[in-house]
Amino acid sequence: MDNPVQLRILHSMDTDLIIVGGGLNGPALALAAAQAGFTVTIIDSLPLDTRKRVDFDGRSYALAHASMRLLRGIGIWPAISDKAQPMLEIKVTDGRAGEGPSPWMMHFDHAEIEEGPMGYMVEDRHLRRAFLDAMAEEDRITHLSGETVVAQSTGPASATVTLASGAQITGKLLIGSDGRKSGTATRAGIKRTGWGYGQTAVVCAVKHEKPHHGIAHQFFMPNGPLAILPLTKDRSSIVWSETDARAKALIEMSDDDFLAALRPAFGSFLGQISLTGARFSYPLNLTLANSFVADRIALIGDAAHGVHPIAGQGLNAGLRDVAALADVLEQARARGEDIGGTQTLARYQQWRRFDTATLALATDTFNKLFSNDNPLLRAARDIGMGLVNAAPGLRRTFIREAAGLTGDLPRLMRS
Repeated sequence: MDNPVQLRILHSMDTDLIIVGGGLNGPALALAAAQAGFTVTIIDSLPLDTRKRVDFDGRSYALAHASMRLLRGIGIWPAISDKAQPMLEIKVTDGRAGEGPSPWMMHFDHAEIEEGPMGYMVEDRHLRRAFLDAMAEEDRITHLSGETVVAQSTGPASATVTLASGAQITGKLLIGSDGRKSGTATRAGIKRTGWGYGQTAVVCAVKHEKPHHGIAHQFFMPNGPLAILPLTKDRSSIVWSETDARAKALIEMSDDDFLAALRPAFGSFLGQISLTGARFSYPLNLTLANSFVADRIALIGDAAHGVHPIAGQGLNAGLRDVAALADVLEQARARGEDIGGTQTLARYQQWRRFDTATLALATDTFNKLFSNDNPLLRAARDIGMGLVNAAPGLRRTFIREAAGLTGDLPRLMRS
């Protein structure tokens, strides 16, 4: 327990929002809600020292332009903007490792839209620290680290959680931001729908000889896509989707053997490459909560929806949840409504459920269409990419979609 005095005080303290989960979506919502005048208690199972680690571990995120707007709106962007790498172009190609890309491709350039870069690559360590610093400066946020929720209950006017330390916290609304295996959702009786892909993502970062010029590459291979995403200082983030068995072997290899396996897929367009940071892996699956809400409970981020990383939209979808829920809560308070009431939560679910279901369907379809070596499907998808690339209007639509600028945008993502 990091702060026993604080926890004893909280035993009888009320708060507007209780957020379970201290990753990225939880702190983003905490800041958005606090700046709107709500009091927030955020519960993070990881110790503060772990969250504050400043060494680069290889993990990074692709933030769509709309997500950058949200971070700017809640005061995070100024702290990380000089550490963010703009994504100026995206090149999508098909092929096999060692054979080079297909001549058919989709090429998206930020110059075709007015808003600026389609997105930004930001390292996990910079985001985490910026969130921690901002929360520490916000009087309306109580941040409990190294604490876990062991029980929860809801009543007509409040939700209460019990921590492993024995402390209890009561609030008007309980928010689950605790990942794909959300304990908040499980305790609320919310079931999930989904399936595995038989794929595992291998994640790392490499340094290379030649500059990437802010270009992101998505290379579709028979076993799964390889994403090469630009970082600052002539580095790139790698998200390599492979079969479970192959991914396990890749993780267990020495650094030299891993680079030898990566080079045929990576290619030579950036010169010699070397590893920087660690390697991670995680199984790929689709998982959707059957409901995003329950009595006095709302789910955000992976607790509500986990999709294939094929389009790099996982965190962006979670941040849309954050912006939408913040909007809904502000509007409910302005109307004099209960922020944890059924009507308020129904509006949040209605806003986000169709969008996330559509994203899940799109990523699932793309993965099944491209993660194979069927010659007929290969020919069809190559022709399709060529047609999209040749149609300026359709290409612009794809660019705006990648930038997160389509659909019913919440206030914090509009400007």
